[in-house]
Amino acid sequence: MRFNCPYCGFRGSGEFRFRSETRAIRPSPGASQEEWVEHIHGRSNLAGPHKELWQHVGGCRSWLVVERNTMTHEVTSVHNVSVPA
Repeated sequence: MRFNCPYCGFRGSGEFRFRSETRAIRPSPGASQEEWVEHIHGRSNLAGPHKELWQHVGGCRSWLVVERNTMTHEVTSVHNVSVPA
């Protein structure tokens, strides 16, 4: 697999580390331990197109949203994570 880092260009997957699936909803601070365990460790492991959070650890260290097909490993999109101000 190769990722097109927005800052460093095309790089091999060995420079990147998978961190998590992208998730829109984070549990509230008062959520139960079970909810937090599911949020942190629960993965849907879907087959097909999927969005994931990766870090470019062997390069610019940026956090990236990678869209890829988990069946073919085809990477269709890579963009930086927008951090709210």
